[in-house]
Amino acid sequence: MINVIKPKAPTILESVLQGTIRRTLNPGEGNAVFDLLVRDVMEKKDALVLAPDTTVSKAAELMDRQKVGAAMVVEHECLIGIFTERDALFRVIARGLDPRTTKLVDVMTRNPRTVDSATSYGYALVMMQEHGFRHAPVVDHGKPIGMVSSRNAMDPELEEFVSEANRREHIRVGH
Repeated sequence: MINVIKPKAPTILESVLQGTIRRTLNPGEGNAVFDLLVRDVMEKKDALVLAPDTTVSKAAELMDRQKVGAAMVVEHECLIGIFTERDALFRVIARGLDPRTTKLVDVMTRNPRTVDSATSYGYALVMMQEHGFRHAPVVDHGKPIGMVSSRNAMDPELEEFVSEANRREHIRVGH
């Protein structure tokens, strides 16, 4: 099974323009990026979902095609693992395994830490930093809906959002 989850949320910039970002803007209070919700920053490209019996070679090909660094491994609509570039490097290549015959189920990270879409992005970043990983599946009501990455913090669109949100807040309060 190879599946792609289409993100349902609008882009960050669209959310700003529509005024639908779900957060409080208080200039000078905390870091605006950290206060965003995961749903507002999770990767807007399609999240890659693969079956446990997918080969590492096929997974790497699909990850390259979609320009993603991680894929969710799902069985019966439940997240059972995550396969990342680091898994390919350290659990396959470094061990001399054949990526054409090695299955994701044998080298994936099982039971990965996940975040809910209503979790603050700051919490997700701290969790990823504390536990030494860069990707966290986003799961709502037991179903995987996307992926959040520490790389999202460097997204130029996110910087545009913060700038526009702060500009609007200053106008609103009369500064």
